[in-house]
Formats: sequence, structure tokens, C-alpha cells
Amino acid sequence: MAHHLLSLLDTWAEKSQLDWALAIITSVEGSSYRKPGAMMLFDPLGKTLGMLSGGCLEADLRRHAQHAIQSQQVLQLTYDATDENDTSYQLGCGGIVHIMMVPLLADNQYLGLHELHQQLTVGRQGYYQLSLNDDGSHAANTRGKFIPAVQLQSSSLTKTTQITNEQGELLQVPVRAPFHLGIFGGGLDAQPLAAMANQLDWKVTVFDSRTAYARSYDFPTAKINKTPLTQCQHSDFSHLDAAVVMNHNLELDSDALTALQPIAIRYIALLGPGHRRDKVFAMAGLRPQDFSGFISAPAGLAIGGELPSSVALSILSQCHGVLHHHFAQQDDVSRLDRVMD
Repeated sequence: MAHHLLSLLDTWAEKSQLDWALAIITSVEGSSYRKPGAMMLFDPLGKTLGMLSGGCLEADLRRHAQHAIQSQQVLQLTYDATDENDTSYQLGCGGIVHIMMVPLLADNQYLGLHELHQQLTVGRQGYYQLSLNDDGSHAANTRGKFIPAVQLQSSSLTKTTQITNEQGELLQVPVRAPFHLGIFGGGLDAQPLAAMANQLDWKVTVFDSRTAYARSYDFPTAKINKTPLTQCQHSDFSHLDAAVVMNHNLELDSDALTALQPIAIRYIALLGPGHRRDKVFAMAGLRPQDFSGFISAPAGLAIGGELPSSVALSILSQCHGVLHHHFAQQDDVSRLDRVMD
């Protein structure tokens, strides 16, 4: 099931002429399944896109969405799982979740979701700003818009915040296109890696010029690039957020590292043991310190797996942590540097 905001908007945009409602978490007290800024869409027939909990709230939210659509009013909803006497729902996280439900109307320019969809489609990142209206106010008075990151003072795109300006109270949500993973090597063991990344709603490009590798029917959800790496352009890699080098060929792996070194890529994993890693870096004339992002070599976390699916899980788990700023990068970089010295 696709849950990235762009995937939700892809589906919504095809049927945006219907009456929809947007539900968004505005704040959380204590713990919750989803964090502030998480969004969900409801159509008038009860179809939903996305999720705001692990299934605890969605049925009740669907009921409120129908009311919001019919009344064209903004609803402010609070789910308090700390109240042991409230048995109307089962919210397992034990926190208080505040949600705003807003109908999408021509009068409020559909909260700027068409523009947001266009910006995410072309790979832009920035903030989505949504006015925080009072409960019962008419939805036509609610506004939403996309703001490119370069127009704001903060360079961080990781946290949803509430701000106040001349327009009133606003929710400022960091938004970006799905992460893009480059897989360098289209062998059998790359298939579960591409499949798992697709399940995460990531974009995937497989780079392999060899005839018998990276066949489209083996990677149905990925883009295939058959151009030899030495002939690729900088633009072929500049959009990547992460890369896994797994050609099982020293020269091709060396070419991949050489191609990736000038790119400000946040995560690079190199498959193979330490002695092989040393050969690949030596052939490329590079060191881990020559890369701006996180280098994992041997690739992934030590979770005890050896089959392709287990290896893919270990790599994507580590990569996911790095991309979401939830990984102890410094300790691992120091360990790798000591190995390479």
C-alpha cells in the first residue's frame, strides 16, 4: 500500500473533481503512531488514501469526513488515549492526537494540493503551509500552499512546526519527493532490494550495462539505465539520495564509486567483505573521506542474514535510518575509517 504523500496526491488528482476532505495531524501530546503533518484523504463515498494511525482512528475519521464534506466546515478533532473511561476507540499509543479535517473546495483552491502535487512530481522539496482554522469555520476560509525550501530561513526539512505571522496560525509541514535509490548492478540479489524499496514508496533506478543483467521484467517497478557508467552524465546520478553498489565485479564497482564521488549523495553501500572493499577503493583511487555522505562497506547492518532478501533488509534498514536522521552515523564512519587506515 502506497503511503507517501506524492502517491496519495497521484490518486487524488485523478478524481479531484469529487468532494474530498483532508485530515491532518496538527499536534501530538505524548506518543502516537503518526507524527504532526501526517495527512489522509477521504472521498464522499468513504474511500480513503493514507493513514493517520495503525487502524485505530480511521473508521471514526471517515464518519467525521462525511460530516465535514456535507457541512463544508472545518472540524477540530481530539483523540485522547490517556482517558481510560473513553471506550469509543482503541488508540494503543497512549497519547493525545489533534487532527484538523478540512473539505477540499474550489473556494479554498483545494488547499493548494494541485500545486503541491506538481512540485513533488518534479522532485522539489520545501514546506506545505496550511492555515489552522477554528472548529466550525467555513472551509472556504482555509488556505494551503507550497513554499520552496530556498524561500525560508531554515535549512532543515525534518520537523513540522506551528508558526504565527500576519496570516494567523499556520502549520508548516516539510515535504519532499520520494527518496530515490540507485542500484548499481542488476543481478538476482538486486531484485529483492528493488522490490523492498518500492514497498517503501521509493523511486528506484538500476544501473547495469551488461546484456544479461538489469532486465526490465526482473525489475518491473524500477527504471533501467543500460548506459555504461563511464559514459553517463552527472545528471544521471545527481537526483539520487542513496546508492547500493553490487555489480559483483571489481572494475564496475570501481567505476560506480568514481561516478558517485562528485555527487552529494547521503548514503552509499558497497557489497562485499572488507578486503574486497579495500581493492575497490584502491582501484578507484578514492577513500571513504572523499565522499560527502555516509559510506557503508561492508554494506548494511549486521543482522545475521546471508540470502538476498536478508541482505536487502539489512541495507535498506540502515539506509532508511540515515535518510531519516535516525542513525548513529559518526560511530560507524569512525569504525570504517579505522579499518581503512
